[in-house]
Amino acid sequence: MLLLGGCGQVITRPTPTPSATPTARVAAVTIAATTRPTSTPAPYTPAPTATPTVTPTPVIYRIASGDNLLKIATKFGVSVAGIQDANGITDPRSLRVGQELIIPVEEAEAAPDSTPTVEATPLPFQVGNLTFNNTPLGGLWAFGEVVNTTGTELEQAGVTVSLLDDSGAVVAQEQVFVGIDLLEPGAKAPFAVRFAAPPQSFTSYQALPWKGVQGYIGSYYLDLQVRDAQGSGERYATYTVTGKVGNVGPEDAVEVSVTVTLYDALGRVIGMRKAVPEHNVIPRGGETTFTIELTPAGGPVADFEARALGRRLPTPTP
Repeated sequence: MLLLGGCGQVITRPTPTPSATPTARVAAVTIAATTRPTSTPAPYTPAPTATPTVTPTPVIYRIASGDNLLKIATKFGVSVAGIQDANGITDPRSLRVGQELIIPVEEAEAAPDSTPTVEATPLPFQVGNLTFNNTPLGGLWAFGEVVNTTGTELEQAGVTVSLLDDSGAVVAQEQVFVGIDLLEPGAKAPFAVRFAAPPQSFTSYQALPWKGVQGYIGSYYLDLQVRDAQGSGERYATYTVTGKVGNVGPEDAVEVSVTVTLYDALGRVIGMRKAVPEHNVIPRGGETTFTIELTPAGGPVADFEARALGRRLPTPTP
């Protein structure tokens, strides 16, 4: 299934003395799927965000899909605590895609020789069920899935897929986040990796955990239920999954998404896509529909899985 991606944008507010703005590079999840018109989500009014503390020469970073505070801090050579202080962040895991953060660049300028932040070792989850195929979209695609074998909730899970030659040397490597933001123990999530310029050949591959931290359930809404899911399509052509998402919990759900995974007869992942249903806000007791089209890589499609996930409305700041 396809995975949501996005690119961070760095915005430098004009000042009397211009300064160079670092370019943020964000890993993007590219999804091999047939494009369909974007659904119009039901409108809702987000809660007000905390008022940030303005720094002398501010650099503004807009959060992209897959970002977290550690990743952003590493990009700009600042500390996580510095970003939290500059933006009044009390819960780092409730950040939203598109939210703007002030980067305290003076912190990095004050300590140019400081040791870079060491990236945390990911929780040990399982990676498997890979397939490799050339698709009409170009390049070599690897589809697979992860299984949360950590015994706790898993968040920000990402994988590294490496292609190896006869001697075991890496000839190509890509990293990507999976298609579901939060995984409960035992749950699965698909991923899609594109090698834009793959080698002429490779002998073997490795698929290993790249990112992954203990999940914070508080900001997620898990009381969503996929109903009446049905799949149809030609053996190797576009495959369509339709169904409904019902809110069986006590609160309203926002930012609702549905992730579909396609499997072949051997249980290997041959397609994925993450998309927004007809409405991405579902009141308690409410229901909405979804239609998701995918182009399987290989096939034919033998089975599919559809999962829904949402967010809770944030508590308004007094």
